[in-house]
Amino acid sequence: MKPANWAAFAAAEPDLARTVEDRFGGFTHHVLATLRKDGSPRTTGLEVRFLNGELWLGMMPGSLKALDLRRDPRFALQANPGPGTGMGGGDVRISGRAVEVGDEDATTKAAYVKEVEPPQPFHLFRTELTEVVRTYIEDDTYLVAEVWRPGEPVRTLKRT
Repeated sequence: MKPANWAAFAAAEPDLARTVEDRFGGFTHHVLATLRKDGSPRTTGLEVRFLNGELWLGMMPGSLKALDLRRDPRFALQANPGPGTGMGGGDVRISGRAVEVGDEDATTKAAYVKEVEPPQPFHLFRTELTEVVRTYIEDDTYLVAEVWRPGEPVRTLKRT
């Protein structure tokens, strides 16, 4: 399975991509899971951006999550569920690999800075998606999971 960027996912599954963007857009802070040196999980808060066909992860310089991703680029990103138990739009998560945008790609980083105006300095990672999942309740009866992986159509799983 070859990973895909956000634009490729959105082109393949525009309705699901719009729902996922809306869920992430509803709140500022989300939860990022990375892997520590010993392989155990680390979860931390994070802001994300959908910009120019990419899903971007920006981080403070030297943050543990940035160092985790430099060592092992695998991540999972969970949208903030919001207040209460409503979960409007469902529960969404994105998995993949984070690729750091280094000094050799100053044009990309400059474009991000112009649009987002993050505190300087910072780490910037673009994402390569390996899975997008939306889980929600249908008709107060079914738990529904929509699962997308690059090169495959969305699979919809239902259970009571």
